[in-house]
Amino acid sequence: MSKKEIYEQKTEELLTPIVEKEGFELVDVEYVKEAGTWYLRAYIDKPGGIAVNDCELISRAFSEVLDAEDYIDDAYIFEVSSPGLGRPLKKEKDFIRNQGEEVEIRTYRAIDKQKEFVGILKEFDKDTVTLEYEDESTQVFDKADIALIRLAFDW
Repeated sequence: MSKKEIYEQKTEELLTPIVEKEGFELVDVEYVKEAGTWYLRAYIDKPGGIAVNDCELISRAFSEVLDAEDYIDDAYIFEVSSPGLGRPLKKEKDFIRNQGEEVEIRTYRAIDKQKEFVGILKEFDKDTVTLEYEDESTQVFDKADIALIRLAFDW
């Protein structure tokens, strides 16, 4: 397991009880380097959406845990945020919550000369995702071929 994965997993383990105690859901944790700076980001959500005060509450509560545990070797910035409307579906709970919804899939390589697909999330398992189109036809995608899957939005 990489250092990045270890930090993300440890953060998720420590942060989940704090987030759930406040009635929120921990959507994702990421440890990324951007413009030479490391960021530890936690994405939280709740029905009706997240407000700035919600992010501040979790940030303050978890900062104490981060100081006590001190498990990240690098200098980093900790951020708590709403996942936003265009967040990718990553975990099984994301797929369960959005089954029957219209999603957008982008693939790494072209399939039948296209890389973007929009349809209803019909089925999924650990290896595949099935979309249903307006004409009621279906298409099965290997998760390994999917670069991004997220809710589709009509602007």
